[in-house]
Amino acid sequence: MTREEFIAVVAPVAVQLRKEGSPIFPSVRIAQALLETGGKIHAWNNLVGYKVGSGQPNGFWKGKSVSTKTWEVYNGVRVDGVQAHWRAYDCIEDCFRDQDLLFNWSRYDRVRAARTPQEQTEMLRVCGYATDPEYTMKLRRLIASYSLEQYDKEAEEPMLNAGVANTVIDTWMSPAWKELDAKRQEAERAGDSATAAAYQEQAEYIHWLANELRKASGQQTT
Repeated sequence: MTREEFIAVVAPVAVQLRKEGSPIFPSVRIAQALLETGGKIHAWNNLVGYKVGSGQPNGFWKGKSVSTKTWEVYNGVRVDGVQAHWRAYDCIEDCFRDQDLLFNWSRYDRVRAARTPQEQTEMLRVCGYATDPEYTMKLRRLIASYSLEQYDKEAEEPMLNAGVANTVIDTWMSPAWKELDAKRQEAERAGDSATAAAYQEQAEYIHWLANELRKASGQQTT
């Protein structure tokens, strides 16, 4: 997986959570995921370096964990080979949502209050999210290198009202799809495979458009 492919997977989740009220800028969230994983999505879906700690299982973390070796900085000295126990998740969205629960702690007040991605990267370091003294600069370099602030702008765009989207889908798109599907079936019964294929293609296009409306209004696709 290239870093661009990694970003393509992570960015929509980061943007959606921000639209739902997450305190974390998408650019910061994506940069942190890149930094913590090296741009790889492991089977345990922990993209943010969230350790087990003394936390209790919740709606997003079921208590599963994975142990690996890592490095930490203690009193300005890097120590390699540190055994760490990481939370394991069913999906990356659960990971990010669990992290947002962490950021509700008073310890991270300044992270939540940050008004810019640059300020938020510094507050992550100041509030002790990581021991690496270069954490801020590493995140900022990733944000700049991959133009990640574009996702902050995307998250600020007004979301299409779900009721409006569903009205369009139910009033115009769904009937049109049903009509095309009926014509496809009729053509198949008549043995006209070319016409049936054409109707199928048109129906699939309408289905795609309906799902785009669902996504634009924050709904699940079908």
